[in-house]
Amino acid sequence: MRPSYPAEADLRGNRRSRFLLWVVTLIGVIGPGIVVMLADTDAGSLITAAQSGARFGYRFVLPEVLLIPVLYVVQEMAARLGIYTQQGHGILIRENFGNFWAILSGLTLFISSVGALVTEFVGIVGVGELFGVSRWVTVPVVTVFLILIALSGSYRSLERIGILVGLAELVFIPATLLSHPSLSAFKSQLTNVPITDHAYLYLLAANIGAVVMPWMIFYQQGAVIDKGIKEASIRHMRIDTAVGAVVTQLIMIGVVVSLAATVGRTRHGASLASVGGISQALEPFLGPVGAKVLLGCGVLGASLVAAIVASVASAWGLGEVFNWRHSLNLRPKEAKKFYLSYSLIHVLGAIIVLAGFDLVNLAVDVEVINAILLPIVLGFLLLLEARVLPAKYRLRGPFRYVVWGMCLLVICFALFIVPAMIHF
Repeated sequence: MRPSYPAEADLRGNRRSRFLLWVVTLIGVIGPGIVVMLADTDAGSLITAAQSGARFGYRFVLPEVLLIPVLYVVQEMAARLGIYTQQGHGILIRENFGNFWAILSGLTLFISSVGALVTEFVGIVGVGELFGVSRWVTVPVVTVFLILIALSGSYRSLERIGILVGLAELVFIPATLLSHPSLSAFKSQLTNVPITDHAYLYLLAANIGAVVMPWMIFYQQGAVIDKGIKEASIRHMRIDTAVGAVVTQLIMIGVVVSLAATVGRTRHGASLASVGGISQALEPFLGPVGAKVLLGCGVLGASLVAAIVASVASAWGLGEVFNWRHSLNLRPKEAKKFYLSYSLIHVLGAIIVLAGFDLVNLAVDVEVINAILLPIVLGFLLLLEARVLPAKYRLRGPFRYVVWGMCLLVICFALFIVPAMIHF
């Protein structure tokens, strides 16, 4: 055995030190991408995925996989803009395109955020009703709880709460195996995409709207600023965002496969009418307790983390558009309009849910509205990336054309789906 010389030992020591420093930095950076992606699989997204699996079996697995790179590149652009400019999305739109377009983007954000809050309360109401608790109890209690979270004192504390409650969604990943999916049916349906079926097209629009939401872009760009992430950590930010993109789509695929292997097999083409209906449909396979616990944990975790993220993103965005002080690191008396807007969004969402609409269909409709808003959201994002960042920080080479191509494909789909949805 060759003896170890001091220079070699020093080299190994330096490598270990650099690796440990890299890991410590990654741990410090991780958060914005994970939280926003966990919020992406919100109650509306899970309900949409459940409807997709129940009605069309495994035919939505491939679209969910193809949406992973789209989700990553969109959120990576938003985070990169925040890190290099240290300005929020609304501020950049206002300074580069004027007040009119800033207000339009703020209106888009507000509609999307209120819609998101509605879907989160839909999920919370559904979970409460699973265990016999009235919406008149769950909605007010959760509204107060969510408002108090924002007063916790800092961005980092809110981020920790978001990750903690959002991890409950991971129950849907092992549920994929517990549902015993049929391999032969999976293979035959994977590429059998009925794009001429209007119902399939409607759910496809909802799934796209469930993956890329306007408030996600505002949130991640604002979060990297509030957390203090700098240029030196850009690679760590990309890892954070990539891991989040993969995890969120694994959760969506888990829901699609679980419902396709159970409800989709025994009640082919079923349209589930409520969160309780989804639970009842799963009871023959998971048992009454198992179905309630699985669905309750997953949907409640998804609803809470998304409610936090969507409302914070909206408050950040409105603060940026109207030039208010906006940061979770400020005390309420230092940013009154920011915290007031955060609270009012929750209250408005609660009122809409308590009004007594068809909650599951409302949740799917909200995701379709998100898809319709995508041309505005992605258009601004692409223009800002190409206009605001220094040349060396922009997308370059073939990757630039790939990213633009993916985003333009989603925009074209959204523009095509608008007239179709009007006549649906």
